[in-house]
Amino acid sequence: MVDFTDNDDDIFTGKEHTPIREDAFDKSPQEKVEKIAGLFAEIMETLGLDMTDDSLKDSPNRVAKMYVNEIFGGLLPENKPGISTFSNKYKYRQMLVEKDITVYSFCEHHFLPIIGRAHVAYISNGEVIGLSKINRIVDYYAKRPQVQERLTMQIVDALKDALGTQNVACIIDAKHLCVNCRGIKDTASSTITAELSGIFRTNPITRQEFLHYVGSHAKLDY
Repeated sequence: MVDFTDNDDDIFTGKEHTPIREDAFDKSPQEKVEKIAGLFAEIMETLGLDMTDDSLKDSPNRVAKMYVNEIFGGLLPENKPGISTFSNKYKYRQMLVEKDITVYSFCEHHFLPIIGRAHVAYISNGEVIGLSKINRIVDYYAKRPQVQERLTMQIVDALKDALGTQNVACIIDAKHLCVNCRGIKDTASSTITAELSGIFRTNPITRQEFLHYVGSHAKLDY
């Protein structure tokens, strides 16, 4: 059994790391809440809102707690999921696919939501992982200011590390509200990203099998 939490935290490491400062953890979560609440109150006041209004006066604190503890909780290393793998005693050597995993993230360019689905697959190299743990890995990396390409790669790299195999794949299909509700205001479009590793990248039959299972008709050539 391998414990995923034994690995070094990847916030600072790897080519797909989240851009974060070395002093990011000097403040406690509560100190961050208090700091953000004060700053967000200034934003609301600058917009001309009446901060004495009963509906608005507690909003800065609500937003700050939401930022630190919920939608950006993936920036706290203590929230990294404890993921254990187990020996594949039943010798299942085919593809395992977890599809339609809910993705809620925020784009780091406009801090607006990214909402979609992730489809994740792996082929065991002797270790297996609990199904819900795949969802937890997706959720952990999604809860950061993100770009979809980085999120897709972080999910694959985390599973490769946890499972000790290169044979991992992830596709994310998501809507970006920075496109849907501002700028071009295109509400119909979505963005698809894929990260294929190991046999998913080198073997066209395996790749097409994965695409068939997740219902994607995209042709991914590598």
